[in-house]
Amino acid sequence: MLEQLFTLESIVSLLTLTALEIILGIDNVVFISIIAGKLPPEQQGKGRTIGILLALVARIGLLFSVSWIIGLKEPILTFGDFGLSLRDIILMAGGLFLIAKSVSEIHHKLEGVSEEEKEIKAMSLQSAIIQIILIDIVFSFDSILTAVSLVENVLIIVIAIVISLAFMLAFAKPISDFIDKHPTMKLLALSFLIMIGFLLVVEGLHVEVPKGYIYFAMAFALGVEFLNMKLRKNSKPVKLRNKMDYNAEDKIPDEIVKEK
Repeated sequence: MLEQLFTLESIVSLLTLTALEIILGIDNVVFISIIAGKLPPEQQGKGRTIGILLALVARIGLLFSVSWIIGLKEPILTFGDFGLSLRDIILMAGGLFLIAKSVSEIHHKLEGVSEEEKEIKAMSLQSAIIQIILIDIVFSFDSILTAVSLVENVLIIVIAIVISLAFMLAFAKPISDFIDKHPTMKLLALSFLIMIGFLLVVEGLHVEVPKGYIYFAMAFALGVEFLNMKLRKNSKPVKLRNKMDYNAEDKIPDEIVKEK
C-alpha cells in the first residue's frame, strides 16, 4: 500500500483531495472561530485547538465507518413516495442548528447586549466544545462521503484529512482574529453559515444544489467585502467646517450662521 502512495496518480489524488478538504473545512473553521470567540480570552486558543482536533477525530472515525455511513442512507421514515434516512435527519438537524446559532449571533451583534447580560451569557468551555462536536459531526458527513467517492485508497484520505486539518489549525487563530477585528467580515461569515445551514437542510430533503455555485457566491461576496475594506481604509475622513474655517470674503452657509 505504501508503494502506491508514490505514484503520479496517488500524488495528484492526494493534492486534489487535500485542497478539497481545506475548502470544505473553511465553514467548520469559521464556526469554531465564532464559538471560540465567545469564550473568555484565555480559553479561546484552547477552544479552537480542541475543536479542530475533535474534527480530526470525527472525520477519521467516520472514515473507518464508511459502511455504516452508507447504511444511514436507507429510509427510516416514509411519507408516501418520500423517505427520510438517518443521514437526512442529521443533516437537517445540523443545518437548523447552524441557522439558529448564526441568526442568534447576528441578533446579538446588531441589537447589542448589556454588560450584565454578557456576564450571565458567558459561554463555558464545555458548552463550546459540545456545540463544536455537534457541528463537526455534521460537516464530517459530507467531507468523508466526498472523499470516499473520489479516492479508494483509505491511507490517502487519512493523509489528506490530517494535512487539511493541520492547515486549519495553523490558520485558525489568524482567521479568528481577522473576523473579530472586522465586524462586517464577522457578519458576512455568519451569513455564509446561514447559507450553509440552509444548504444542509435542502440536501436532507433530497434537493441537490451544486456546491460550486455556493462557493462561487461566497468567494464573490468575500471579494466585494475586501474591496470595501480597502476603500474604507484609503478614504479620508470628512472634515466638518465651522465659522472659523471661512475667510472674510467667503459666504457662510445659513446652517453654520445659526450655530451657537
